[in-house]
Amino acid sequence: MSHSKHNHSEKLNLVLSHLPEDSLLCDLGDLFKVFGDTTRMRILFALFQSELCVCAIAEVLHMEQSAISHQLRILREAKLVSSRREGKTNIYFLADDHVRAIIEMGYEHLTEKA
Repeated sequence: MSHSKHNHSEKLNLVLSHLPEDSLLCDLGDLFKVFGDTTRMRILFALFQSELCVCAIAEVLHMEQSAISHQLRILREAKLVSSRREGKTNIYFLADDHVRAIIEMGYEHLTEKA
């Protein structure tokens, strides 16, 4: 049984020239890990509809405010959610249109007909 060697150097060069650095791939993997939590996904979907304070998110999700605050901190650190102050209250919203696009694409992928 002989294995003929074929030349794939052109494809390898193409792939290698477009492959991001490991540190960037690691950051990308970490970003997608943030999406890997159902509570965080529920928060993001709630924020699709409206800007909300922690107490409103907690009410929508039927959860404790402390649990919501913990998840919001993770979402903020990942730059997926931003906030602004109104008096003594923080109002949370999606950080930018990329967040909506990432989630919408994932949702469409899951719900499209085969």
